Amino acid sequence: MATENEPRTISGFGQVSRTAGTVFRYLLMAATMFGIVTLAVLLVYVANDAIQPLTADAGWHLTFFAVLVVPTVLAGGYLYQRNTDALVFGSMVLGMLVVSLMFASGLALVLIDIIPPLVAFSFAVAFVLPALVVVGLTKYDQQIPFGARVGLTGTLFYLSLFGFPGFIGSTLGLPSIIPSVADLIQSLPVVPTPWIMVTLMLGSVSGVVIGQYFADIRDDRTGLAAGLATFALTAVGALIGSMTGFGSVAMAIIASVSLLPTAAYAGGNALTNEKDRAGLVFVAIVLGGALLGAFIVNTLGFAGPQSWVDWQFLTSAHSGSAENAGLYPAIGGSILLMCTVAAMSFPVGVGAAVYLEEYAPNNKFTRFIDVNISNLAGVPSVVYGLLGLGVFVNYLGQSTGTVLIGGATLSLLILPIVIISSREAIRSVPNDLRQASYGMGATRWQTVRNVVLPESFPGILTGTILALGRAIGETAPLIMIGAPNVLFNLPTELSSKVSAMPLQVYAWSSLFASEDFYTKAVPAGVVVLLAVLLAMNSVAIVLRNKYERES
Repeated sequence: MATENEPRTISGFGQVSRTAGTVFRYLLMAATMFGIVTLAVLLVYVANDAIQPLTADAGWHLTFFAVLVVPTVLAGGYLYQRNTDALVFGSMVLGMLVVSLMFASGLALVLIDIIPPLVAFSFAVAFVLPALVVVGLTKYDQQIPFGARVGLTGTLFYLSLFGFPGFIGSTLGLPSIIPSVADLIQSLPVVPTPWIMVTLMLGSVSGVVIGQYFADIRDDRTGLAAGLATFALTAVGALIGSMTGFGSVAMAIIASVSLLPTAAYAGGNALTNEKDRAGLVFVAIVLGGALLGAFIVNTLGFAGPQSWVDWQFLTSAHSGSAENAGLYPAIGGSILLMCTVAAMSFPVGVGAAVYLEEYAPNNKFTRFIDVNISNLAGVPSVVYGLLGLGVFVNYLGQSTGTVLIGGATLSLLILPIVIISSREAIRSVPNDLRQASYGMGATRWQTVRNVVLPESFPGILTGTILALGRAIGETAPLIMIGAPNVLFNLPTELSSKVSAMPLQVYAWSSLFASEDFYTKAVPAGVVVLLAVLLAMNSVAIVLRNKYERES
């Protein structure tokens, strides 16, 4: 009798052997582990140069090992054996806190040092007012033709944001006739203080989001109470920031963007899933251990690691010496570039994807477009830099190295990726949903708006975030359009010169090549850039997993 591992011959497949399959599986596993270990060794090597953990006192290591590492490992191991969902929940809360603090810090940089709170507040009001009018017009969908509604919507937003004739008239040399809402607010003799404006902007948005979250898991009354509490706590955080010297604007941003949303997620999930509440104990052990360890080492005077990634590095401009070099203008430049890239590439990419999937006929022309979009996604980034230089700088006569030109060039770089990922998300929507919408009498536009886009939006958002993660790490396109390698001031408008984190690291490793920069500034810059990339990718992964579970 033949054994299981004995080779057998099957027509059309040749010899079939379980041993060969097992060997093939372990070869694949070995190749995967080799890549992961090699990358991990490289990252550890760079992180060791940047953070230098071995320079800390032995007492510092022993303290954090005793109060943080040991309790975290014990609690994590216990939950892993008894309640894996609680461990995942606790890890999600910690990850959400860390990532949201990073994004809150970036937003604070923008609203404190780049865009004055009054300007941001005026444009926020100028956007909200026509939006409320448009929402009110939805009640008259049947009475007002679609074309008239689109024209009225565009006119309201344009007049509110830019006035008449607006930026179109300014390019033609025409005087302003009707000021925009933003200009009117900025010209008021009396305006609220910056922290009040930030609280009104961000506290209200966080209040609406958190209120809707609790209304979904509880009831409308609970949602209303949660929203009002979020707004009030944002104001309280701003007052605490002003009294402690932390800064009222910065504390309002951190409270509304990071602390309160994380607390709402933790509390809401604990209310709906009793078994996951043990994850909050894990969170308390990690945070409590970190705070206790910091208190003990400060009290006993133990010196920590002589890390190059410190507050001075994150808040200082470039310097001729590696010890004083900082990444602050490059961080601000990267944030402005990503905002510009997202504003340009997201609507164009999603619009192209919707047209190609839902409206375009299947003919030779559309197939030609499909092939070229796929080819453009694999074109080297330096080619897009040359394209930006030729089109935006040489042909259109724009200044080199500005925020607008850099954002437009990087938008061209990731536009094929956004189109491809958006098309895949739209294609994944079951066709039965479309047919059900058509069967109820909906038009194609109504089906796209009410069925296709809501179902595919998580996938579209995930693909866009991953594409932005590629754009934020690009250097060659910025070099091609003449972006400065070193910048000592933050850009304040779209026409300002801009640098970026990868460009600054490139300058340290080439123009300022020395042993000090190789072993100090360069590793520190790489660690910061990798932290931002991992934060962006983690958001994409969480969104993807969340909506995959729901579907």
